[in-house]
This record gives sequence, structure tokens and C-alpha cells, in this order.
Amino acid sequence: MSDVSIVFGLHAVRILLQQHPERVLVLMLQKGREDARTTELMNIAQHAQIRIERREVRELERIAGSEHHQGACLQIRPIGPLGEGALDEILDRATAAPLLLVLDGVQDPHNLGACLRTADAAGSSAVIVPKDRAAGLSPTVRKVASGAAETMPLIQVTNLARTLRWLKQRGIWIVGTEGGAERTVYQSDLSGPLALVLGAEGAGLRRLTREHCDALVSIPMLGAVESLNVSVATAIVLYEAVRQRGQKRQGVDV
Repeated sequence: MSDVSIVFGLHAVRILLQQHPERVLVLMLQKGREDARTTELMNIAQHAQIRIERREVRELERIAGSEHHQGACLQIRPIGPLGEGALDEILDRATAAPLLLVLDGVQDPHNLGACLRTADAAGSSAVIVPKDRAAGLSPTVRKVASGAAETMPLIQVTNLARTLRWLKQRGIWIVGTEGGAERTVYQSDLSGPLALVLGAEGAGLRRLTREHCDALVSIPMLGAVESLNVSVATAIVLYEAVRQRGQKRQGVDV
């Protein structure tokens, strides 16, 4: 793993400066950009005694590997995958109903990166994956995640079935996705403490994983194709949970 990672984009940079300033090495801002959001980043960095450098826009594009840096990049100390003990701490700190994403053997790094990005956007508490026969935090995953690999906890577990049993003991409802399930994701209550479990590309959920789910749900497929890419399915089920939680906060029946 590289000793340094790059995070870019105003939102991702601000979140890391606010939540993990100890990991930030340098804040790089676009020369000549003096808007309110840039000033906010400078103030946060100065308060945390983080070095600030001004760079030309082309140089930021080269550093970020993207034209979409929005004039702000961070050089940070990367984090690796976390162990099972970190999951206990995450749940203990939760101030709202936890929303966890469990990926049962996703091996494509592009899919894992996309799932991390969606999980971050949906406000998930963590992403859980098995250590064996599954993608880990590779450079490709970090690139596809567009900064989410640095903000979204990735928990690698030795025994996924045992972890699901432990989550149940913590009061987490385990919902797996499967094409043949009678109830759709839209007919299920996803508003409480929840772990959404999605299977590997092509193979779906393993038998033991399926047996540890409290409920199975499907995504309606109305066309000719039989299944969706796992990152697309992840986005659908996570945002259905987000929608239901928003309605519950407003006192609307889900």
C-alpha cells in the first residue's frame, strides 16, 4: 500500500479535514480561487495546523488524475481495511439506526469501489466484506471510490456467517437480496437498524449467508435481463432504505 493517498473534491476534502485532520499531510488549493468554500477549507486547515499549498489548475488535474477536483486536493495517510473489533466501536458510537452494507464475496475491484462510493453517499455506517475470495482495498478500488475509500470504514471479517449472527445479537435486522424472493425491496421495512446483504457477481448469496438473513427481498426486474450489476443493486437498496428513513423521521408510514 502507498504511504500517501490523494482525495479531491470540495465535499470529500472538507469532511476529511473536519473528521480526520490527523491523517492530512497537505491541503492543495487552486491558485486564484478565493470563493467562500475555499476560504472555509483554509480556515479548517489553519485551525488544525495543516500545511496549505497553492497549485495551478493543471497541476491539480495531474495530482488528482481527474478534471473534477473542484480546486481542492488532500494528500493524506491512507487507512487499510479494519478488523471486526472496529465494527463494535462503530455501532457503539452510532447516534441513529445503523445502516450497514454487507458484500458476500464481491471480487471485482471496480464493483467494490462503486459500492463504497454509494455507501458513503447514502450515509452507511460501514461496509463489511469477507477476508477470503473477495476484493480488498487496492489502488483500483480507491480510484473508483473517488475518496469514499478514505471515509467509509471497510470491515474485513474472517467468518461472515458468524458476523451476521453477532449483528443479530446487536439488534441489527439482516436483509439479503435474492432474485427469487417473493417480497420486493419496496414492500419491506428498511427503516430500523439494518444490514443489507448483497451477493457476489453472478453467484449471488452463498447458502450459509442466505440462511443467516432474517428476510430476503428482490428488486423488480421488468425487462429482458435477469439481474443487475451488484453496484447498481447496492445503490437501489441503500437508497430505498434512505427514503424510508427520511419518511420515518417525518412521521410518514413507510
